[in-house]
Amino acid sequence: MADKVSTDLSPSLPQRKWKMPLLVFFKDVRHVFKMDELGSEILRIAFPAALALAADPVASLIDTAFIGHIGPVELAAVGVSIAIFNQASRITVFPLVSITTSFVAEEDTVGKKGNEAPKGENSEKASVQNSETKELEDEDVILENLEKGSNPNSEMKELIPEDDLKTTTYKPPSVSTVSPNRVKLKKERRHIPSASTALVIGSFLGLFQTIFLIFAAKPLLSFMGVKSGSSMLTPARRYLTLRALGAPAVLLSLAMQGVFRGFKDTKTPLYATVVGDLTNIILDPIFIFVCKLGVSGAAIAHVISQYLISLILLLRLMKEVDLLPPSLKDLQFRRFLKNGVLLLGRVIAATFCVTLAASLAARLGSTPMAAFQICLQVWMTSSLLADGLAVAGQAILACAFAENDYAKATNAATRVLQMGFILGLGLALLVGLGLQFGAKVFSKDVNVLHLISIGVPFVAATQPINSLAFVFDGVNFGASDFAYSAYSMILVAIVSIASLFCLSKSYGYVGIWVALTIYMGLRTFAGFWRMGTGTGPWHFLRNRSLS
Repeated sequence: MADKVSTDLSPSLPQRKWKMPLLVFFKDVRHVFKMDELGSEILRIAFPAALALAADPVASLIDTAFIGHIGPVELAAVGVSIAIFNQASRITVFPLVSITTSFVAEEDTVGKKGNEAPKGENSEKASVQNSETKELEDEDVILENLEKGSNPNSEMKELIPEDDLKTTTYKPPSVSTVSPNRVKLKKERRHIPSASTALVIGSFLGLFQTIFLIFAAKPLLSFMGVKSGSSMLTPARRYLTLRALGAPAVLLSLAMQGVFRGFKDTKTPLYATVVGDLTNIILDPIFIFVCKLGVSGAAIAHVISQYLISLILLLRLMKEVDLLPPSLKDLQFRRFLKNGVLLLGRVIAATFCVTLAASLAARLGSTPMAAFQICLQVWMTSSLLADGLAVAGQAILACAFAENDYAKATNAATRVLQMGFILGLGLALLVGLGLQFGAKVFSKDVNVLHLISIGVPFVAATQPINSLAFVFDGVNFGASDFAYSAYSMILVAIVSIASLFCLSKSYGYVGIWVALTIYMGLRTFAGFWRMGTGTGPWHFLRNRSLS
């Protein structure tokens, strides 16, 4: 890489002491769109990841559009149920996926380094392995010539010493004879303990989430402002209970997506997600309108699509990874739990702010809640496009830190952050115009449309801030800076929750959106502060030349 800097600086080169390396964010900014090795790697991971991440919210948007034509009460009810389900899912899924991606990337990188040709005392072993590989290649040439019906004698002179040809009679091997070593090499699967651990934990968490949501549906809805006498209670409870049946599939599919992200393979999750969500889109109108199941039909269609996604990912993963470890000792429950507890606190703090905002909107009535649900879905869907860059940054940074390649870590972090900001500017324009003129797709109610128009400036203007916040998450996770991510988010949540209560009480619907803007701004500042001050895993930025 042209910009790569050696980790051991030459004494002849001038060294600058970076006390506050704030300028690191502007490093090589003119090359932000350069398709060099790093740029190509980022886009190769980020683009499929962004599409896969956006696919599920897009499916939820389509659910919202279909349900919106049933009535504003049903739309508001589903909005509250989706907020509860997403809160429960993110509490369990987000720590699992984030940890899995980083751990799998590290283990895969270390495993590949371990499989490289050894030096020194292991050179003899490497020579034997190379010899075996050469024999397998020679065998392939012989089999190919026999299948073509050609005379192998000319090839034999190259493959067998001339003296051996004079003293022995060569008998060509049968075409059906295949070397056991060859079969083993072809069918060998990677041993990644983190992948097996993630699936085990995901299975238990999925079952727990299903039981919890089914039995606690009514109290949770009551907490969200849907009281016993509310017209939203019946459809909201029905939708939430049915969606809860798909929780195990959601947990497993996202855990497996974390494994594939660690391998820097984001195309497989994209394929599975698109197939599942297309199924959801096809089944939605059939169950909702043809079968006249209403909100229950939307929930059933979503559950079916999630199990289809899980099945596709599991079949694919079984071909690449040995999911059954040799023993339980190989599983890394302690490592997962240690970092998982930190991220659990973080995700509770993060999602509680959004859930509280939805709850406060629901207390304003069904019309404000319907408008808030539409704006929130658009807000999150567009912002999640930046999460593709976060996934790319996390995977690349985890590998770079595993190799102690700090130059690549710096270049990758700054590049994805710059790309994220530019993406946010583009999304601001796209969302602002799209939602202003396309709101009627979601609802025809005049009052709902009026409140949507009020929320559009907030949804559009916060896109650059949201993009940076998501990308900073990926950068911190790639550096395994889980503790800082957790504690900083808790502090941000405390300030944001206070803002939500104060501003919603004073300014109602508008106040909720102002508080959410403050929330995302503080998240971005927390990420900026960690790397910009060169603390934690970024300590090397303080005393290392970046030019």
